[in-house]
Amino acid sequence: MHRDFWHARWNQGQIGFHEGAPNAFLTRHAARLASDGARVLVPFCGKTRDLAYLASLGHEVVGVELSPIAAQAFFDESSLTPERTTRAPLESLRSDAVEILVGDFFDATRAHLGEVTCAYDRAALVALPPDMQRRYVAHLLSLLPAGGRILLVSLDYEPSRMDGPPFSVPEATIRALFEDRCTIEHLDAKPSDERPRFREIGAVETAWLLTVRA
Repeated sequence: MHRDFWHARWNQGQIGFHEGAPNAFLTRHAARLASDGARVLVPFCGKTRDLAYLASLGHEVVGVELSPIAAQAFFDESSLTPERTTRAPLESLRSDAVEILVGDFFDATRAHLGEVTCAYDRAALVALPPDMQRRYVAHLLSLLPAGGRILLVSLDYEPSRMDGPPFSVPEATIRALFEDRCTIEHLDAKPSDERPRFREIGAVETAWLLTVRA
């Protein structure tokens, strides 16, 4: 989606996609994602509580978020005062084990992120229209080493019943996007019934574990 779309959503407080507690798939499967002391990348992180949850497990966490409002809100709601530094073209907000890089995810490089070994994606791939998904996946994989893991949460529904975002990303799309570079393991699935609209259209959330091949 266009940058202005997401800036407007945060400016207007239209953030129904935000979860106020750590994601259930993450809490259930975090041990499969990373061993102790990993550096975890969280694309399109918003102000998710998943950042704090991952840090509580002993990981370093680096999120990338377009909206400065979202990034600052994470630290405000955590009662933290972040240290700010410029890492052009991104801005870094950091406190303890959590860093959020503010800017376009596609501008983030390994030099910005440090030695990330895995990634957690609950809200990035599904936020992008189909014509941007392959570019996103290529960039994400370029930031991870061989053997790096991705815990991915996807959403599957009949596209004719709702206009994204979030967009439907069924298993066939997951495989088309990732199987050339990753092994793919289905971990979990459940009806997406927290929001009435998703319940009405029979949306299903699925957790995947992807491992980057050498």
